[in-house]
Amino acid sequence: MSLIGKKPIQIPDKVKVKVDSGRVFAEGPKGKLDWNLPSNVEVLIDNSIITIKRLKEDKSAFAMHGLARAYINNMVKGVSEGYMKTLEIVGVGYRAQTEGKKLTLNLGFSHPVVYIIPDGIAIKTPPKPAHIIIEGIDKAKVGQAAAEIRAFFEPEPYKGRGIRYLGEFVRKKAGKAVGGTEK
Repeated sequence: MSLIGKKPIQIPDKVKVKVDSGRVFAEGPKGKLDWNLPSNVEVLIDNSIITIKRLKEDKSAFAMHGLARAYINNMVKGVSEGYMKTLEIVGVGYRAQTEGKKLTLNLGFSHPVVYIIPDGIAIKTPPKPAHIIIEGIDKAKVGQAAAEIRAFFEPEPYKGRGIRYLGEFVRKKAGKAVGGTEK
């Protein structure tokens, strides 16, 4: 039995949720999202509460029950509040800059790295150029964009340089032991 799938979802005042022919539509102050429902579940909307029910009692239905509830909850939160991830760049001279739909990263390579910003995502580089703020209404797109940018130069364990999530702890390793052989 799915513990997540059983939890009801509370719809905020400014959000409208509608189910139509196997699709869930959510509309709020931040924008609109829609998603295809799995065939094993059905969505019931009563007043301002959404509940998800299984249509079968097999293993895939249990999995889709929890998935559908989590995804619909993320849609409702996304159109009402939105999602944000912050990355920080650690390293001397490393910086980020946005120009239209491009994010240009100077990471100590022989060339700048250019990342094309996907639709539905907004990327800001505040006056402190060592931070990158990624915002959007789709949690999956925001997380994917953050992961793709981080993958350009993941934090290395010896000096700690690279792109990391804000507040991420990178365990540092000791370098080579210096010393010779004793005679």
